[in-house]
Amino acid sequence: MSSSPAADPSMYASRLERVREAMTAQGIDVTLVSVGHDLPYLTGYLAMPLERVTMLVLPRDGEATLVVPQLEAPRVVEQPGAFAIRPWSETSDPIALIAELAGSPATAAIGDQMWARFLVELLPSLPNTKFSRAVDVIGPLRIVKDAAEIAALQAAADAADRVAAQLHAGEIALAGRTEAAVSADISARLIAEGHDVVNFAIVASAANAASPHHHASDKVIADGEIVLCDFGGTMNGYCSDITRCVHLGEPPADIAEAYAVLHEAQAAAVAAGTVGTPAEEVDRTARRIIRDAGFGDYFIHRTGHGIGMEEHEDPYIVEGNGAPLAAGHAYSVEPGIYVPGRWGMRLEDIVVATDSGPQPLNRANHDLVVLG
Repeated sequence: MSSSPAADPSMYASRLERVREAMTAQGIDVTLVSVGHDLPYLTGYLAMPLERVTMLVLPRDGEATLVVPQLEAPRVVEQPGAFAIRPWSETSDPIALIAELAGSPATAAIGDQMWARFLVELLPSLPNTKFSRAVDVIGPLRIVKDAAEIAALQAAADAADRVAAQLHAGEIALAGRTEAAVSADISARLIAEGHDVVNFAIVASAANAASPHHHASDKVIADGEIVLCDFGGTMNGYCSDITRCVHLGEPPADIAEAYAVLHEAQAAAVAAGTVGTPAEEVDRTARRIIRDAGFGDYFIHRTGHGIGMEEHEDPYIVEGNGAPLAAGHAYSVEPGIYVPGRWGMRLEDIVVATDSGPQPLNRANHDLVVLG
């Protein structure tokens, strides 16, 4: 399991204090965080998704305590001044301990990814507590990346770019290999370039590329086909995500023309991501260009998603999200065109909104590179 990069305990203490401030503003007495990425954001520890409960108990007034299975406790890096660690043994009752630490809260915020079984077990011990979602408390903090987080995202993006450059240079054999074999090759290269974990490596050729989340198959890639490669992983606790397409041999006119539209739409959407611009306007920018070129029905997903410790998180770049972009927001810009039964294409970068304008983290060649 990948965890957050090592940091000064004061960073976690500061984050916990900011959560307490948000709790005060929202009238939350205690925040309970279990599995998921809110936990490493606040403590540096990424809990394994086990049947044994792990829970950060964060009272609005009082010491934060990480309740953790005794056999997992050695994996927790202590952060003096930020939180205490309370290991529980196999024969003890961790739910009772969590309820005791929580006190008798009128309101509690629960992490989105907490297993339902833990909440169901906890409810009888907190019968007078009103529960709400912790994302409303922690989410506004996590969505704005600080300088260290942006540096971590940049390092992960640089590593993904190096693999994309290998793809463009023809160093990753395509023709005559299965999509699955190429996916495994890309995955190995991500690890070699410094990633701790590969989160996905989509390889989709010809008509398979019309399925945006195609699972790399035993289909053999052939000359004359477009090949879509969308890959990313986790490196020092933060994620990468990039999509590039190549064509084996000169592309036919319809693919070349569509890719020119896609390239224009992606570049315009990147440029549109200025501080204060609604997230949905970035989506509209890409969609307008693709629609005006006659491909509107073939762009079937949102333009992007936030990224950080998770591959997909806020802010989502989609119609209906009128929230303005703020400095420190990190997100993908990945419009696509997918013609069922024929071909598909997507072009993706990670971008950070800054006061001086959008900062793309990926710099690998954006062209439809011709190989072979």
